[in-house]
Amino acid sequence: MCIIIIKDNNKMLDHNTLVASASINPHGLGVLWLDKWNVEYYKSEEYDVLHTTRPFIAHFRYATVGKISPENCHPFNINEDEILFQNGTIYNLGDKNMTDTEHMAMLLSEIPRHLWADVLEMNDCRFVTANLKEQTYELYNEHDWIERDGVMFSKKNVLDLVPVAVYGTLKKGYSNYHHYLQGSPYVGAGETMNKYPLVISGLPYVMSKKGVGYNVDVDVFLVSQSKLKEIDGLEGHPTWYERKQINILMSDGMTMVAWLYFNDTIEDTGLYHKSYTQEIFSSTSHWADGWEDWEDDMESINEPCPQCKSTGLMKDPYYPDAMYCLECDDYVYEYC
Repeated sequence: MCIIIIKDNNKMLDHNTLVASASINPHGLGVLWLDKWNVEYYKSEEYDVLHTTRPFIAHFRYATVGKISPENCHPFNINEDEILFQNGTIYNLGDKNMTDTEHMAMLLSEIPRHLWADVLEMNDCRFVTANLKEQTYELYNEHDWIERDGVMFSKKNVLDLVPVAVYGTLKKGYSNYHHYLQGSPYVGAGETMNKYPLVISGLPYVMSKKGVGYNVDVDVFLVSQSKLKEIDGLEGHPTWYERKQINILMSDGMTMVAWLYFNDTIEDTGLYHKSYTQEIFSSTSHWADGWEDWEDDMESINEPCPQCKSTGLMKDPYYPDAMYCLECDDYVYEYC
């Protein structure tokens, strides 16, 4: 995995892009600052150092070859003046301790400079070499890079992500998290900046009555547009739940704007909660204990599933407002 970001201008990177880069690649951050041409190393969670107008080449690491350690953060020295960044894996290089990138840097040190491109572009990876003395850098396999607003990215999986704040079954580890959000970067826990009424009636619902109730506890994820559409389908947006952007106060004190799903069609019981809790799932859809007993309690519904059209639709005694499809192996919220 990993990602290299080249920002050779005075623009500021989108904060969501930095959060995603660190979340997906948590094993260290190496930065070549292009205004001073010096290299510094950080933890991935220190990504805010890159929320700056300073120009840089940054590498967030996801360990595939070589142990997780500060010394295995990119870049690696090729010689006294030149360094190497890499995104991708070169098989048969490196070992359980040394990265394949460091091994490649060692090989380049024995090869004439004019042959580096031939060697590097034999591999299906993205590389950058930089000469600290001459203050120059060079990209390799440039056709595989993505350019966005003058910034180069070695992968696109950190781009165009939007924050979503969830308070119900999509929370981290809960029943719908594994199917919908497990692969999405987790920003962290927080609460709504304003108070809202969280009503729990089998399932949780937040009503859009600002200033009423509590600052609702949420988990925030970064999701792609396609993933957002999947969650819209789950929540029945905009006819059942309606997605709106609100301010979220994160547990680290940072504030951000995120989508949150409201439901104003349910009865306002006047009984409000700050948080919704659910027994943590240990697999993608089944309870850790007692799954067989729970399934036995399900009542068959003589209606087809709106998603797969099978007749395996069941009424969940523990969630009276929800239906469960045995064929889909998931809840079907169109019936809520």
